Amino acid sequence: MSSTVFRFDGDLEVRRLGFGAMHLPTEPGPAREASLAVARRAVELGVTLIDTAYMYGGGANEELLAEALHPYPDELLITTKIGVARSEASGEWELNGRPAVLRDQVDRALRRLRVERIELLQLHRIDPGTPLADQVGTLRDLRDEGKIARIGLSEVTAGELDQARQIVEIASVQNRYNLLDREHDPVLEACDAAGIAFLPWRPVAWGGSGARAEVAAVAAELDATPTQVALAWLLDRSPVVLPIPGTARIDHLEENLAAERLHLTGAQRDRLDHLPGAP
Repeated sequence: MSSTVFRFDGDLEVRRLGFGAMHLPTEPGPAREASLAVARRAVELGVTLIDTAYMYGGGANEELLAEALHPYPDELLITTKIGVARSEASGEWELNGRPAVLRDQVDRALRRLRVERIELLQLHRIDPGTPLADQVGTLRDLRDEGKIARIGLSEVTAGELDQARQIVEIASVQNRYNLLDREHDPVLEACDAAGIAFLPWRPVAWGGSGARAEVAAVAAELDATPTQVALAWLLDRSPVVLPIPGTARIDHLEENLAAERLHLTGAQRDRLDHLPGAP
């Protein structure tokens, strides 16, 4: 098993196994209280990387995390994403990477999260209607102004990552990736080579891993769950992989974090690497 920590820029250290806050209910009532408890329990258990986004409830998820965790522990990194907005015409979410929109969303995120600087700000998606240089260039300017510290991208190709890196330093990439979905292997390999953090979203394929006999067999050998095996495989895949499994239940949170203690043998890793039907 590789190191359990990752260092951004060689100085900002986070635990590699993080937490995705997307699934936390934010509406008032018992569900919200449970969400606050899950977020707090994650930090109690040593999570130092929490992922959220403006799109998660139009900022409600960010506000929930601030209510649960502010003032934040010094070691906690909350990363959020911008670049998706409600259409004025339809009310539906759409990609919007116009510089004015990105600036406004960063300012609003600062207020909701109750911080003066966002340590890692990620572009939720590249807006094909706005030049990439304008989108990434705006984030670079915001970094230079001190509103954000590091810039990340989400759902990008290796080519798009290379283009963005010619404009500004990229600290992270967040793409869909898991044991059964390895479409973005080329992007992960590019991140590995450059030392860029790779945050796989949907890291356990919504429980689909447990339906595979090979995964279930490895789980039985390790006295673990298929979800834990899937997360352990990700942690073993590359030292730049920072999984961010999400849940609204404390028992599932504890199950996920326990995956860090699993140690795959070479034979087990080989069986998982070569799952029939896996890319």
